[in-house]
Amino acid sequence: MTAPRRLKAGQRRPYDPESLLAVAVSVFNTRGYDGTTMEHLSAAAGIGKSSIYHHVTGKEDLLERALNRALTAMSGILDSIDPQDSALDQLAGVVRRSVETLMHELPYVTLLLRVRGNSAVERAALQRRREFEARVVELVAHAEKEGSVTCALDPPLTTRLIFGLVNSVSEWYRPESGMEAPDIPDAVVALVMHGLAPSRSPAAAEVR
Repeated sequence: MTAPRRLKAGQRRPYDPESLLAVAVSVFNTRGYDGTTMEHLSAAAGIGKSSIYHHVTGKEDLLERALNRALTAMSGILDSIDPQDSALDQLAGVVRRSVETLMHELPYVTLLLRVRGNSAVERAALQRRREFEARVVELVAHAEKEGSVTCALDPPLTTRLIFGLVNSVSEWYRPESGMEAPDIPDAVVALVMHGLAPSRSPAAAEVR
């Protein structure tokens, strides 16, 4: 990896909207969005506030861009599933892609998971999350109808439990930890699919 270029005394670090957004998301996740000021962002980026305003209109603009990045990645999860697959295979694919997306877009998804609807931007993001989860609820219901997952839980509760597990990865996964990334989606899919498997009758268990 090439070492970052050392800046001369008094020289400002160059930024584009993408790299500035990465800095802002890091600060939001550390301090909380409400606890972050433009001064905090300026200090973290090593540039003046006027330079930040050259790229964005303000703190909320950065928040909206960050949340849109996470939400766009989430939308791609559902777009990638094959409608010709069984509902069970589609659900397994959604779980796998959700974990992979969280890991790939970890800072952005982490920020999304922490918003509480305190502004119009946050409320719009939460609405898009609800729409995403509603489509997964439909998929779970379809899998129940085809008999491939248990009917012991209603689809909304099942969906909440699935994403409770998926989203918990954001609390402990760190790319620099050395943990084998491919193992994590495999493990989450295995846990979810095992937990959702229809219960077998005692007779069926004896035959096995």
